Amino acid sequence: MAQADRIIIFDTTLRDGEQSPGASMNIEEKIRIAQQLERLNVDVMEAGFPIASDGDFEAVKKVAQTVKTAQVAGLSRSNNMDIDRAWDALKYAGERGRIHTFIATSDIHMQYKLKMSEQQVLDTAVAAVKRAAGYTPNVEFSAEDAVRTRLPFLAKVIKAVIEAGATTVNIPDTVGYTIPSEYSEIIHYLKEHVSNIDKAIISVHCHNDLGLAVANSLAAVQAGARQVECTINGIGERAGNCSLEEVVMTLKTRQDILPFETDVITEHITPTSKLLSNITGILVQPNKAIVGANAFAHEAGIHQHGVLMEKTTYEIMTPESVGLTQNKLVLGKHSGRHAFIDRLKQLGHDLTREEIEKAFVRFKTLADMKKEIFDEDLDAIIADEVLRVPETFVLQQMNVSSGSFAAPTATVELVINGKPKKTAVMGDGPVDATFKAIKKLTKSNAPLLSFSVGAITGGTDAQGECTVRLQSEDGREVLGQGAHPDIIVASAKAYLNALNKIAGHTKRTHPAL
Repeated sequence: MAQADRIIIFDTTLRDGEQSPGASMNIEEKIRIAQQLERLNVDVMEAGFPIASDGDFEAVKKVAQTVKTAQVAGLSRSNNMDIDRAWDALKYAGERGRIHTFIATSDIHMQYKLKMSEQQVLDTAVAAVKRAAGYTPNVEFSAEDAVRTRLPFLAKVIKAVIEAGATTVNIPDTVGYTIPSEYSEIIHYLKEHVSNIDKAIISVHCHNDLGLAVANSLAAVQAGARQVECTINGIGERAGNCSLEEVVMTLKTRQDILPFETDVITEHITPTSKLLSNITGILVQPNKAIVGANAFAHEAGIHQHGVLMEKTTYEIMTPESVGLTQNKLVLGKHSGRHAFIDRLKQLGHDLTREEIEKAFVRFKTLADMKKEIFDEDLDAIIADEVLRVPETFVLQQMNVSSGSFAAPTATVELVINGKPKKTAVMGDGPVDATFKAIKKLTKSNAPLLSFSVGAITGGTDAQGECTVRLQSEDGREVLGQGAHPDIIVASAKAYLNALNKIAGHTKRTHPAL
């Protein structure tokens, strides 16, 4: 493939994606995502913002130590402290480490946020790139809010940072403001007015506030950009980022008018999407392109007839091309460890022997309760058993009585710091009674922000999946998940999962408590 025809995929799920409310990941979860991104074969993964916290620094460092083929980027503001801290984490990746430094260039940001003049911003950007280039030749510069920046000044900044050593220049639509034709004109302008633009790769980073992130990214590629910054499932701040799966599959499907290629192994798209959903608890909407539950579903009779006669009548890509299988039933109660482990690997779960044994016990228990075990059930088992945070509060047993003639009552027994505690509480419904009992035992005052329930698969014996969002004392939104054939038990597990995350964060930040 000619270099001019190849699009670099820069995945920022671990950095910008993690900035979605409630999507915070611990180090172990970030490593799992990073390893799956490497299977997906992205070119660059942005692992975090090292200066933001000790946890972010350690996560970037660990990803840099773990990843073997992809470049690993760390974000930094345009100051010496940020850049030095970024390289301290990235140096373990060697020549694959990329310092990604940025400063805002639009009038509104310079006036109200930075309170800096044009010359000060220009000087700061150049100094930052020079310092980063002193550590590594792999330096990316982003002109934050580029699409609302006056083009002559944007061109001046881009020219200066390339001279200073930037090998990638990012032209982000930070607030999701632009439209494809305007964005294309911006890229064309820079190619015409930045004399040394050929010495750097033009990158684009689009947010989805107007639902145009993918369209804008593709317009920029047609105009000459050769790196697209994106996230799995399109997660990210506010309305999210450009969706990796959408931009990659568009390039693959429309080769007739978009003669560009990526190195992404698209068969790993669905497993990566599911893993991210399991870890963050941010579920994909059913009608989401490429990875939504309905993306390859056909209900209308005309559509069904057409697909049965010839799939391409209504399917522009195959389910297999994004990692879906036609055979949804994969395992049952008579299945052994080898088949179980093999299927987990196909779904993107690379587990230790101890984790496999823990998941296998849960699988056998579930197989005795359900006639059919689906891929979604296996994903839920991994999320519920393997990816759970260390438990301060452990559900020992519970019983709930409810009906039209009796007040709903929940009897809950927890093990808290190794000691069993039990209580019974009445509520407005079985879930309300359960949550009140848990709050009483844990002495939690965390407000409940949202609660949702869904069936993982079809059928009356399907596992229920519950998601709970709580607010911690320091204002953070924390997501908890639970899965179980009994929806009330699933609710309790989700609530406790969120409380355990709050407790774990408190112990890390206040060890004496």
